[in-house]
Amino acid sequence: MTQRESGYRPAIVFLSACITLLVVVGLRWSYEAPVFRFLQPVTAAFLPPAAWLCFSGLNGLAKGPAWHHFVPTGIVFVLSALWPWVYPPIDALLAALFLGYGATLMRRGLAGADLLTGARLSDAPQSGRAAACAGGLLLFSGMVDLAIAMDFGLGGGGHVRGIVSAANLLVLPPIAWAVIVMVRCVPQPESAPVAGNSEDPAWQGLPAPADNQVMAEVDRILAERRLYRDPDLTLDRLSRRLGIPARQVSRAINRKLGQNVSQAINGWRIRDAMELLVETDRPVTEIMFDCGFQTKSNFNREFRRVAGTSPSGWRRQARSGTIASVSAVEAFPPES
Repeated sequence: MTQRESGYRPAIVFLSACITLLVVVGLRWSYEAPVFRFLQPVTAAFLPPAAWLCFSGLNGLAKGPAWHHFVPTGIVFVLSALWPWVYPPIDALLAALFLGYGATLMRRGLAGADLLTGARLSDAPQSGRAAACAGGLLLFSGMVDLAIAMDFGLGGGGHVRGIVSAANLLVLPPIAWAVIVMVRCVPQPESAPVAGNSEDPAWQGLPAPADNQVMAEVDRILAERRLYRDPDLTLDRLSRRLGIPARQVSRAINRKLGQNVSQAINGWRIRDAMELLVETDRPVTEIMFDCGFQTKSNFNREFRRVAGTSPSGWRRQARSGTIASVSAVEAFPPES
């Protein structure tokens, strides 16, 4: 199974669970049938681990079996089957499940684009925001489950139908959007995978002075192989080709350039685009794709960040002599 297909699978499971939960909730409060009362919490228990697995493949956590993430779902299944002979605290368990996964997912999404080592570098910021959004929505769902538990305990569950219906309408569509954004960040599989040794002990725990050596290797391999032109380049792939751990690469770039890896790679792409805009008459869109960008909005934004003008504006200024050369523009401008 390819990397992209493996990224699709948890997304399909999650979106299927969302659709199933919406249908079950509607039937549950329309017909009051025991089977729907049983299925509603079980289906809901699928959502947090499925959402987590959707993003774990982009941050290096999708290694090994994932069955243990669904153990809580099995527990909810058993407790739901015991109703009404035993009144289990299912709502409290669901709240803990949503809050736990939501907090972890949100923390990782906000930790920075470099933590998502398996995402395309051009899409790493978007995938981070999507992960943080999904985590926040799971947190909201957890608080809704707590509200349901309190309503049953204090008011006999008189407001549960309204709470559940409103929460599902507010939460499920945005979470589904975040998952779709994540799927778009999964790179195409490499045509010739590199069996790199990025975990070489010789590179573990290097002190700050080694940043210069790491940066020299990054500059060398990018210049020689033009890896930045690969639209599916990820930090993991760059790390394997360097034979240096991804964390060491990202820290060196962070400390030396004051940028994350995505911004640094885009700096290489933009400088390449600058040269092509001046030396050729090729269309801007064609140059954009050749340099590793996939969306015009991202290309224009990064071009302005590096060059201070639009691609077409750069071409006009360079040919009119207003700008001497590409070297006149700083490759990695400091972040404002």
